[in-house]
Amino acid sequence: MTQAAAETQGETLTARQQAVLDAVLSLMVEKGSRLTMTAVARRASCSKETLYKWFGDRDGLLTATVQWQASKVRAGNYDRQKLDAGALRESLKRFAANWLEVISSPTSIALNRIGVSQAASRDGNLGSIMLANGRFAIGERLKPVLEAGREAGLIDFDDTETAFRTLFGLVGRDVQIRLLLGDPLTLSKAEIAQDAERATEQFFTLYGTASDEPRRSKINA
Repeated sequence: MTQAAAETQGETLTARQQAVLDAVLSLMVEKGSRLTMTAVARRASCSKETLYKWFGDRDGLLTATVQWQASKVRAGNYDRQKLDAGALRESLKRFAANWLEVISSPTSIALNRIGVSQAASRDGNLGSIMLANGRFAIGERLKPVLEAGREAGLIDFDDTETAFRTLFGLVGRDVQIRLLLGDPLTLSKAEIAQDAERATEQFFTLYGTASDEPRRSKINA
C-alpha cells in the first residue's frame, strides 16, 4: 500500500480555511501573543461568526493553526510492499529537510516563542496545543515509515517512539533552541539538504541492519 501525504490534517481544510490560518500565522509573527478573533477576522477578511463556526473558539483556532503548520512536515510517498533502503532513506531525508524548513521559518519561530512564554507564565494553552498537535502529530505521521522499514528488515529497533525521538534529535540538534533564543540563524537549501543527509546516515548507523550494510559501505568508501 502506498503511503501518501494525504494523511496530513491540512488536507481536510478548504483553501479559504487555509488562508485564514495563514493570516493567524502572519499576525503571530507581527503581534506575538496579542492575537484576537477580531484581528484575525479583519486580516482574513471574514466575520468572527465564521471563525467561531469553523474553529469553535480561540483555542480551536490555535489548534487548527498548529496542525496546519505541522502538516507541512511530510515523510514522502513510499510503497510499503516494495520498500528498499533507497526509498526509506529518501523518505527520512525528506522528513528531515521538511522539518528543518518548517522550524526555521518565521512563523514556527513565532509559534514556539509564544508557546514557551505562555508555558512559563501559565498564561494560555498554546504550549500544550503545540505539543499535542505539532511534535506528537508529526511523530504519528513518521512512525509508520519507521515501522515499515523495520518490517522490511532495513532498520531494527525495539520501541518506535524511541526510534522517532532519536531521529528527531539528530535532525534538530540545537537548531530550534538557537532560533528561540534569537540566534539569527538562516539555513540555506544546501545546508538543509546536508543536515538532512547527515541525520539520516547517523540514524542508519544506529539502527541499520545487515541488509543495508553494502549500501552504507559504498557511501562511506
